[in-house]
Amino acid sequence: MDWQKIITEYGPMVWKTAYRLLGNEADTGDCFQDVFLNAVQISRQESVRHWPALLNRLATRKAIDLLRKRIQASKAAMPMDCNDCPDTSFDPLQSVLAHELSDRLRQALVTLPDLEAQAFCLQTFNDLNYRQIAAQLQVQTGYVGVLISRAREKLQRLLSSAAVKEEFRSKAYE
Repeated sequence: MDWQKIITEYGPMVWKTAYRLLGNEADTGDCFQDVFLNAVQISRQESVRHWPALLNRLATRKAIDLLRKRIQASKAAMPMDCNDCPDTSFDPLQSVLAHELSDRLRQALVTLPDLEAQAFCLQTFNDLNYRQIAAQLQVQTGYVGVLISRAREKLQRLLSSAAVKEEFRSKAYE
């Protein structure tokens, strides 16, 4: 097994998948290492037929697990790390709002059941189609649509209730 070749070829995909979910380099680096350590263990137990699918699924699952741990540990809104903020010279308010929305989405994602969260992330962040997601999650293609639909409904409900709470909280201070 040529691990250097596998990491060189698929490492950027793993990094991008994890970073989109985690939003910072330190957690992404931890996730990246976990993914490849897990891939080594899997490859010792069975033959890997499709490396991109395995690594993509592992990256998504590990990133969601790491988000769950991060949110459980904080039990509060995640502080904003200005090193991770996009360039605010264009529109600072939009940058802050986008960062807050990303944080809320991350917090909402970790409340979803694993398969729903993975299916949603694989479609939304990795642009995979239902057939590709079904192969990665080892479910029926039709079930992928159910998983994504459930995830969207729950996320919409969670994000809209968070927005209502935030609006109520801000009006209380006026």
